[in-house]
Amino acid sequence: MSFEDLRVRKPGSVPPRALRLSLLAMLIASGIAQAAESTPPEQTLNVDASASADQQEQAAKDYSVPVTRAGTKMALTARDIPQSVSIVSKQRMEDQQLQSLNDVLSNTTGIHGVSSDMDRTNYYSRGFMIDNYMVDGIPTAFASRWNLGDAQSDMALYERVEVVRGATGLLTGPGNPSASINMVRKHADSKAFTGSVSASYGSWNKQRYVADLSAPLSPEGNVRGRLVTGYEDKNSFIERYGADKKFVYGVVDADLTDATKLSVGYEFSQVNTDSPMWGGSPRWYTDGSQVKLRRGYNTAPDWAYNNKENNKVFINLQQNFDNGWNITLNGTHNQMTLDSKQLYIDSYINKDTGVAVNQYPASYAYDAVGGTGYNTGKRKVDAVDAFASGPYEMFGRQHELMLGINYSRQDNKYYSAWTNISPAQLGNFYDYNGNFPESDWNPREPASDTQLVRQKSAYLATRISLADPLHVILGARYTNWNRQTLTEEMEKNNITPYGGVIWDFYDNWSAYASYTSVFQPQDYQDSSGGFLAPVIGKNYEAGVKSDWFNSRLTTSISVFRTELDNVGEATGQTNPETGNAIYVGKSGVVSRGVEFEVNGAVTDNWQMTFGGTSYVAEDREGENYNSQLPRTSFNLFTSYRLPMLEALTVGGGVTWQSKTYSDLAGPEGNGTWRARQGSYSLVDLFARYDVTKNVSLQANINNLFDKEYDNNVGNGGIVYGEPRNVSVSATYRF
Repeated sequence: MSFEDLRVRKPGSVPPRALRLSLLAMLIASGIAQAAESTPPEQTLNVDASASADQQEQAAKDYSVPVTRAGTKMALTARDIPQSVSIVSKQRMEDQQLQSLNDVLSNTTGIHGVSSDMDRTNYYSRGFMIDNYMVDGIPTAFASRWNLGDAQSDMALYERVEVVRGATGLLTGPGNPSASINMVRKHADSKAFTGSVSASYGSWNKQRYVADLSAPLSPEGNVRGRLVTGYEDKNSFIERYGADKKFVYGVVDADLTDATKLSVGYEFSQVNTDSPMWGGSPRWYTDGSQVKLRRGYNTAPDWAYNNKENNKVFINLQQNFDNGWNITLNGTHNQMTLDSKQLYIDSYINKDTGVAVNQYPASYAYDAVGGTGYNTGKRKVDAVDAFASGPYEMFGRQHELMLGINYSRQDNKYYSAWTNISPAQLGNFYDYNGNFPESDWNPREPASDTQLVRQKSAYLATRISLADPLHVILGARYTNWNRQTLTEEMEKNNITPYGGVIWDFYDNWSAYASYTSVFQPQDYQDSSGGFLAPVIGKNYEAGVKSDWFNSRLTTSISVFRTELDNVGEATGQTNPETGNAIYVGKSGVVSRGVEFEVNGAVTDNWQMTFGGTSYVAEDREGENYNSQLPRTSFNLFTSYRLPMLEALTVGGGVTWQSKTYSDLAGPEGNGTWRARQGSYSLVDLFARYDVTKNVSLQANINNLFDKEYDNNVGNGGIVYGEPRNVSVSATYRF
C-alpha cells in the first residue's frame, strides 16, 4: 500500500438532485446515507502505518482498496481515476476461493472468458481480447495461439488484482481497448514473525496446501523476508484429466534508510497436466443436430500432456523525498516454458455411421478431421520501468506530475511438429475413447509466430487542479515498437495521448470523462499467412463515481465508446498449411455500452461486490463483432459476519450472462452453421467459522444448481464449464 496523503470526501447527506443521476445511484446512496455520519465535506485521509491495529485489521478484511496507481501510476483513490476500475482484494479472493487468475477474471465486472480447452482461456472486455497482463505494473503480451498460462497464475502470491477497463495506452503502450490486468505482489511488511498455513480438499480429489510466512531478518526489523509456497493436486470432471501445481515465492524487503526501500524477489511455478483435452469435443452431426456427449467426455489419449514452468526474478527500488516526490524503479526477468503433446478432433460426425467429416471444401484436398501436435515454447521478458511522481505548484495551486521511461524485450520462440488424422485413422467415432497411438513425431520446426518484440517508451501525465472541485489529467506515451519474425520485420512509432477531467460536484460524488487513442500491432494471420496490419482507433468514456467511509465503499457507473479500424476477427477456419486460425481485418468496428460497480464495505460486517455491463459491438456493416461474447452480464458476491455470532461469516454470489452465438464453417465448406449458448446464471455459496482467533474452517459450493453450459461457443468444439463442486478448507494464522 502506498502511504501518500490523499484528499477524500467524508460521507454526508445527499440532495435529491444527486440521487436522480441513476436508479442505481439512488439505491446505493440512500442506504449508505442513512448510516453515514455527518462530517465536514472535505478532509485529508492519511493512510499510514500509524493506524491502529483494529483499523489495519478492518482494512485487511475489506473488498475495496483505498489507494491505487491503476490507470495513471499516480497514487489516487478509485474515484479520482477517469476510467472504470475494479479491484479484487485478498479478502474477496479468500472468501470466494479465487485461487488462480482464471478464477479472479471469471468473477470480475465486465470480463468474460472463452475457453479453447481445459488449460487455455482467453479473456475479453467490451468485445476485445485482453492482451496485457502486468505484474507490479510491467506488462507481458502474448499471442493468443500460444497461451503459456498467464491466467493460471496462483493468487496465493498476490495481494490484489487491479483491472482497468478500456484503452490503457498510457500504462502499457500498444494494447487492445479491452482492459489491463495488474497483479500486485505480496511483500514482507511485518517486523514480527507471522503467517498462515492452510489445507483444503474438494471435488474430484482436489488437494491444496499453502504456507505464507513473514519474519524479520535483522534485529531492528529493517530487513524482512516473506516466503509463500504451495502444492495442488487435482483430477477433474473430465475423465483421465489430472493436474498438479507447485509454486514458491520469496521476497526480501529492506529499509535502506527511512526514505529508501529495496525489494528483491523470486517466483517459481510449475503446472503439469495429464491427458488434457485440446480444442473441445465435436459439436455437430453432419445433419446439423448437436452431438450429445457427457460433460466428462475427453478426446485426449493417455500419452497427452501439457506442462508449463514459470521463473521470475524482480527488483524494486523506491526513494521518497521530503517534498512529497518519490522515484520508483522496477526491473524483471521472466522466463516461461511450454512442453506439450496433444491430440484434437475437429470434425462433424455422421450420425448413422460414426464417420468423421472435415470442415474444408474439396478444393483444399485436405482430408483431416483432427491432428496431433508436439509443441514447445519459451517466452523471455526483460523489462525495466522507472518513474517519478509528486506535487508541484503553479498559479497558486498544487498539482501532481508523473513521468517515466520503459524498456522491454520479449523473445518468443515456438516450435511445432504435427500430423493430421484422417477419417480412416480415427475410425468410428462411437468407438473412440482416447485410444489413439502416439505419433511418430517429425522434427519440430520454428512456428510462424516466433518473434522478438522490443519496446522503448517514455510517458508523462499531470493532474492539474483548475479549482477545488475540478481536476484535469493530461498525458501521453511515446512508443517505439519493433517486431522481428521468421520472415519479416516491422517497426512503428506511436504517440498515445490521454486526457481526463474529474468534477467533484458534491461531497461524495464525482463526474468524469476521458479520451485515449488505440494502437495495437496484431499477431493474427490472414489466409495467406501474413500478419494483419495494426489496429488503430479511439476510446471515449464518461461516468459518475462516489466513495464512502474514507473509500471503504466505492461506486461507479460509466458509458463508453470505442472506434477501431482493421480489427482482427476469426473466420472459424484454419490454414491447413500452418495450422493457424485464419483472421480478417474488420474496419469501422464500434463498441459502446454502459457499466456499473459497487465494491467494498457497506457496514463493518457486510462486504459486497456488485457489477454489470451491457454493450453492443458491431462492424461497419452492422454485423455483431465477437458474437461469442455475452452482451449483458452481472456479477454479485457478498459476505456477512453475523453480529449475534461473530465467529460465523456467510455469503455467496451469482453471475449471469446473456445468450451468445457464433457462425462457424459447415461440413466440407458447405455454408455456415450457428453455435449457440443460451443465457445462464451460476450460483455460489460459502461459510466460514472462526473456531478460535487463529483457526478457521470454510466451505464453498460452486455452481450450486449444477448448470450445464458451453465455454467455447466461438470455436468448433464444445468445452463444458465445471459442474457443481465443493471444497472445505482449514486455515491457521499466527
